[in-house]
Amino acid sequence: MLIRTEIDGKYKEIELHVCNSEETGEVRDIVHELHELYDRRIAGVDARGNRCMLNPGEVVSAYAEGQKVMILGTDGTYTVQKKLYELEEELGERNFVRISKSEIVNVGKIKNLDMSVTGTIKICMKNGYETFVSRRNVSKIKERLLSERSVKNS
Repeated sequence: MLIRTEIDGKYKEIELHVCNSEETGEVRDIVHELHELYDRRIAGVDARGNRCMLNPGEVVSAYAEGQKVMILGTDGTYTVQKKLYELEEELGERNFVRISKSEIVNVGKIKNLDMSVTGTIKICMKNGYETFVSRRNVSKIKERLLSERSVKNS
């Protein structure tokens, strides 16, 4: 297999071409793997206006800010062209949980929970970001995190 990289200013986004004399199982497998890889990544724009592809594992939080949806990543904040519910579906329930009407967080990036104020939960993320669970979602968050703990302990 020959792999070639071409960097040129004429390209506005990444293009991948798979070429062969015929369509084979190997070609189908490669195309399928490429789709799987890139379908999981999220397109965002950083503060400088650069387009970036984010891996779901890099996402700490996604939240609505006015009419925009923002992603707080491990290395910066990005604007995405999706609605929060679309992002929530794309990221999946396995690693992400809705904590309010306007925010979802990556469960794997949670450092600790502060329940010192009655009826509320403050979430402290590993990168220092802090946010609050809405009252409507408190029981759901407790249930989710307790089920995660019981799975890890078994």
